[in-house]
Amino acid sequence: MLAGVDEVGRGPWAGPVVTAAVILSPHDPYLGQYRDSKRVAEKKRLKLYHHIRKHAVAYTVSMATVEEIDHLNILHATMLAMRRSVEGLAVRPLSVLVDGNRIPDLTMPAEAIVGGDDLVQEIAAASIIAKVVRDRLMAMLDVRYPGYQFARHKGYGTKVHMEALHAQGPCDAHRRSFAPIAKLL
Repeated sequence: MLAGVDEVGRGPWAGPVVTAAVILSPHDPYLGQYRDSKRVAEKKRLKLYHHIRKHAVAYTVSMATVEEIDHLNILHATMLAMRRSVEGLAVRPLSVLVDGNRIPDLTMPAEAIVGGDDLVQEIAAASIIAKVVRDRLMAMLDVRYPGYQFARHKGYGTKVHMEALHAQGPCDAHRRSFAPIAKLL
């Protein structure tokens, strides 16, 4: 039982960082088709998301809130969310592979793999799950905080986002510890 772990949302100025942990079935007919979520078209990503949810041995999604990010810093908040994802799995994995160059504090063997979302199917599946969930969360924040266009840019530092910040100032969804937001405060 190998779990793959990935995150989405470390770089944006707003919203939570979302992580997922996935244990795939060795009989999954889509094995070999999972890729880094950023490299999969949205329509296909949604299809894969539903497939993973239905056919994975286990999966879970966790997050670190904006408040946790501001309190801990983005790296430690990401590690916290990753640990939550692994600990939340209904099936305990024998080992964990994490995308990136760091691993969270876990009670089972774990390894960090740079570029793992392109190399390891379980990590790629976790990337897809986390991306779909975070995109949906940002669409909900777009409704809650109109004018920032969160559904469009997902909280990333775009020109549109900066213009909205200058016009309206930061909202509760913004990471106050991130330099562009801190400067406005």
